[in-house]
Amino acid sequence: MRLSGSFSLVFTGTIISMALAAQAIAQDAPPRNVVLMVVDDQGLDAGCYGHPTAKTPHLDALAAAGTRFEYAFCTTASCSASRSVILSGLHNHANGQYGHMHGYNNFHTRASVRSLSLLLSDAGYRTCSIGKYHVQPEANYHFEHYGNEGIQGARNGARMADNARAFILQNDEQPFFLYFCTSDPHRARQGFANDNDYPGIEVVEYDAETLHVPDFLPDLPETRSELAEYYQAVSRADQALGELVDVLHETGHWDDTLLIYTSDNGMPFPGAKTNLYEPGMRLPLVVRRPSQEAGVVSKALVSFVDFVPTILEYCGAEGPAYDLHGRSLLRILEESDPPGWGQVFASHTFHEITMYYPMRVIRTARYKYILNLADGLPFPFASDLYASPTWQAVLAGNFEKYGARRVEDYIHRARHELYDLQSDPQEVINLADDPDHAEVLADLQQRLRAFQQTTGDPWSVKYRYE
Repeated sequence: MRLSGSFSLVFTGTIISMALAAQAIAQDAPPRNVVLMVVDDQGLDAGCYGHPTAKTPHLDALAAAGTRFEYAFCTTASCSASRSVILSGLHNHANGQYGHMHGYNNFHTRASVRSLSLLLSDAGYRTCSIGKYHVQPEANYHFEHYGNEGIQGARNGARMADNARAFILQNDEQPFFLYFCTSDPHRARQGFANDNDYPGIEVVEYDAETLHVPDFLPDLPETRSELAEYYQAVSRADQALGELVDVLHETGHWDDTLLIYTSDNGMPFPGAKTNLYEPGMRLPLVVRRPSQEAGVVSKALVSFVDFVPTILEYCGAEGPAYDLHGRSLLRILEESDPPGWGQVFASHTFHEITMYYPMRVIRTARYKYILNLADGLPFPFASDLYASPTWQAVLAGNFEKYGARRVEDYIHRARHELYDLQSDPQEVINLADDPDHAEVLADLQQRLRAFQQTTGDPWSVKYRYE
């Protein structure tokens, strides 16, 4: 794994740790298995994150056994693009998967990219994907097995877990990497697919009148009805996690498996998914390493580009021949506030092919700066979000506000957005033109520009000709 520039010092400890891990495996150490579970469009809607409505007992239990990250961020709030980052360890402007892979969108990861499944296969791991895949080309993200029989669109977690059990037991002497991805709680064509029967899964319903409405959403009957459906799908995804943990116990692998739980992007409502405001990019992340201290709550700012270095180090596997953009989380799993983890970056360009709106972001413990590179365009809507009863009710009512934010400010955004998250957690007071914050803005702009240039962002050429 080549390292260069300002990121080289970050990775020095990771390289040493990976070398030591490889040495341990070579000395017949116990197997080091990995399960990476990625749910679809879940925000911080879980009991362990203090959510007053969502029932997530299995995620809560995993958090109690491992490390819950308070500040974990995707790099782009879009399904395909985010998953390509999770599996490649590269921002989208470097891996080439700028948006959705399916249908007319047809974005591809660059042929030169070697994903986590390939790297672990090279290291002697069995690999299996169960559930949502959503990246291409398959050669870049190849898994030895695809366990998708009978999983009902990746919404039946019980059947997904059965398939996982079969894969694990197939050749139990060889370490495994399992990529386990539900389609819940993503929207279906209508609603959240709650009208189907999923054998082995309990139906958990919510009362629309009494549930919690996030501040960024309007408190309308349509919103409440949709949220009740969404939380039901969240609980179904949580049961998938519970079934998966049961399989690890039953097969004797709970104590030799690194388990990571996260979501690809924020909840499927305007203002979250496809946005790099907090509801779109700040997401659940729980990591449980065997024999670690239990119940750790970390304040470190971590990013989805950190997953590949983390898993490679745990497995003692070699990285690719090019720079990765993240660093391993293993060394900080038992630290509540580790030094040197005070900023993350985000890079979003597309969702659907028709949704060009490049945003580059730096987020620190207190501030967020968003650079909207196409600020002259109205902010585009994903087709499912635009058609949602919540947004249609806002349009029909000609409302001035959508949650805490003005509709006009949501659709027509300034080129530069600067928010003090300490005093303005809703991100509605743009301080970019405030003289009292000029130094803060200049510092964040300089750091963002350095990030773009160091990671090979093609949009960094705009600094030269605009």
